[in-house]
Amino acid sequence: MDLKSGYPFWAVKNGLMYAFPQLDADLTCDVVVIGAGITGALIADELAGHGHDVVVVDRRDVCWGSTSASTALLQYEIDTHATDLAKRYDQASALLAYQSSLRAISEIEELAHEVGDVDFANCDSLYYASNCSDVSSLADEFAWRKQHGFPVRWLSRAALKDEYEFKAPAAILSSVAARVDPYRLASRLLKRMQRKGVRVFDRTEVTSMTATADSVQLITDSGMSIKAKHTVVASGYESQHWLRQRVAKNLSSYAYISDPVNPVEPGWLANTMLWESSRPYIYLRSTGDGRLLVGGEDDDRDVPARRDRMVERKAATLQRKVGRLFPHLQAQPAFAWAGTFAETSDGLPLFGEHSQHGPRVLFALAYGGNGITYSMLGAGLLRAQIEKRSHPLTGLFSFARLE
Repeated sequence: MDLKSGYPFWAVKNGLMYAFPQLDADLTCDVVVIGAGITGALIADELAGHGHDVVVVDRRDVCWGSTSASTALLQYEIDTHATDLAKRYDQASALLAYQSSLRAISEIEELAHEVGDVDFANCDSLYYASNCSDVSSLADEFAWRKQHGFPVRWLSRAALKDEYEFKAPAAILSSVAARVDPYRLASRLLKRMQRKGVRVFDRTEVTSMTATADSVQLITDSGMSIKAKHTVVASGYESQHWLRQRVAKNLSSYAYISDPVNPVEPGWLANTMLWESSRPYIYLRSTGDGRLLVGGEDDDRDVPARRDRMVERKAATLQRKVGRLFPHLQAQPAFAWAGTFAETSDGLPLFGEHSQHGPRVLFALAYGGNGITYSMLGAGLLRAQIEKRSHPLTGLFSFARLE
């Protein structure tokens, strides 16, 4: 599956950080994780850190799929409003989803500091109404979050102008958000695991998977066999290859990053990510070396050849939008790229078993704009399932809710 187009900045900046061997012998383990991107790395680290014998395999070089194209906005704010989740399910489910995502930010922060040198930084999140008609729903969302103790402020048009010199009808300011280099975090995490004994193999494609009552057998493209007690499918948007049921819709998403800008120019954008209420939305965030990363312009056609042709055009559109928002800001594209993006109907991820494969095969589909925070939560959830323990998110993140 062709997952990205153009020149993803993380891959250009970091290059191929580490080389891992190709699997050339049969082996057994407790858990095999298919997928060595940020999702697979977080899950493998959680399992290995609690005594499980883990093997990680990826058909590409590690982290060279969607992780290298991720824009890595770390937010507890889900693309689906909490008020909408509450209507679709109930208040308790909406609160659980948002509180869990809030907790995941601090868990990622702790891990990022342990791993080190991954361009992690805390920041604010400014979620603004794109037009006057969105103010009412934004106000309802703010009231819900405020009622339940989330760290938010309401900013009127006047407050936005006075405090941010920014023109918008209104906004929600959240004080909990963060940024990271996802490619660097996943790569360094996998290398750290390898040093501790986790077996990591890249350029190793799983071609068949057979689950029985007590194990799962995988066969690779070179004919090697891996026998495990459990398998976790964490191969991102390619994971749907293993399911007959269509569980998410694939889209194309676009982004560009500027050269380092004058330190004076970004102003508050240096420590505040910005996104809007319109869908698809434009978003901006900074990097540790003073660049501005801009994304959005999603479309519903995930056709690689078309996506390749659209990269420069979409980057130009994003640049024009930035220019209208910040006329003083020089943020021309230095690198532009696009990638496959998937979202579920309710904006929540899917973690756990699917009836097609049974309880020995677990899926980690961290789809939506909160992929990394979802993956952090999913790591603990899947470990609980493997260890036959209950977990509060099992039902909410399960495939059963799609029935």
